[in-house]
Amino acid sequence: MSKARTGVDATSSSWLRKLGPGLITGAADDDPSGIATYSQAGAQFGFGMLWTVLLTYPLMVGIQMVSARIGRVSGHGLATNIRRHYPAWLLHAVVGLLLIANTINIAADISAMGEALALIVGGPAQLYAAAFGIVSLLLQVFIPYRRYVRFLKWLTLGLLAYVATAFVVHIPWGQAIVGTLVPKGPWTTAYTTTVVAIFGTTISPYLFFWQASQEVEDQLADPQAQPLITAPAQAPVQLRRIRIDTCIGMGFSNLVAFFIILTTAVTLNLHGVTDIDTSAQAARALRPIAGDFAFVLFSAGIIGTGLLAIPVLAGSSAYAMAGAFQWENSLERTPMMAKRFYGIIAISTLLGLVLGFTAIDPIKALYWSAVLNGVISVPIMVVIMLMAVRSDVMGPFTIPRKLALLGWAATLMMGAAVLALFLTL
Repeated sequence: MSKARTGVDATSSSWLRKLGPGLITGAADDDPSGIATYSQAGAQFGFGMLWTVLLTYPLMVGIQMVSARIGRVSGHGLATNIRRHYPAWLLHAVVGLLLIANTINIAADISAMGEALALIVGGPAQLYAAAFGIVSLLLQVFIPYRRYVRFLKWLTLGLLAYVATAFVVHIPWGQAIVGTLVPKGPWTTAYTTTVVAIFGTTISPYLFFWQASQEVEDQLADPQAQPLITAPAQAPVQLRRIRIDTCIGMGFSNLVAFFIILTTAVTLNLHGVTDIDTSAQAARALRPIAGDFAFVLFSAGIIGTGLLAIPVLAGSSAYAMAGAFQWENSLERTPMMAKRFYGIIAISTLLGLVLGFTAIDPIKALYWSAVLNGVISVPIMVVIMLMAVRSDVMGPFTIPRKLALLGWAATLMMGAAVLALFLTL
């Protein structure tokens, strides 16, 4: 068997080529809605929220790695595997709730991008939002996957704006380190709710569906690659790549989250600005305290993360629907070859765009989106973990014990977070 068949040739590619689904998934987790949540946490509770980033990292790695392995081993996304092995009512309920939550999230992200550009250059925020939504849709529909994924990789660099922002302000690193390593109160309802919100925005269902589906896309884009269940010789290289890709991607995601909380803690919180609802509001509040440079970096980061997150949100909805109803689906296909798949991408993006022009309160919409994400995360994570140990799904590549323990820990932690959320409603 040739090196290409065994996957050995992957070892000679650059480190950037080895990064893909995990890196993009992790970066998309820091969307404008997530930025708003992290900004609110830093503004309201200062360094007292930094520990959540440290705790969520291994949990994110665990569940995302399991999702990726299911896609790469089976050659199918999560929805297809759920359809094949579980009752239809469970699949339809999960996919329906995912569509609703993703569309609301898209609406909030598009609106935040429009507001961010208006803050930088002036002008009508809604017009900018409409332009961002349409441009994102056109990119998804008309650029082939292999070219588009390279574009998404470069967009991840926009998140470095939040790391740079932290270094243009003074940071008391001693306090920051203590806040990172030591979880300490006040364990009030507001504090607990914010912890739950961070968990909800960090571990989200659309990330599971996206990374599993992108593993399938990567395999289809390489004519020499096959699902591991039919090409076990490729497993050592591919499973190692998934591990590296996911660890780096989730690490990048949490690093950015850490610096957003840190920046807002040392600027907004220490100056008495504790009520932040949107990412654009955080950028606006930052300007008089940290200066124009920090303000522009923060605002530009909102736009970059939005351009990265919208395709992930809309794409995960399309993959879920296509898998549920056995539609042709791939970003490598032309729109005429996968009409219904691209139709869901278009509908999700345009509905999100239209919601931004209605009287719906975006803050309440974001809140209920987070509630939905939190609620549906738990059963989806349970199903993912059960699939990952089934030989009829994974063949000889059922997940090892350590990864299973990590995945179940993430599931239990998310379940506890949802329970805490309902107790604080």
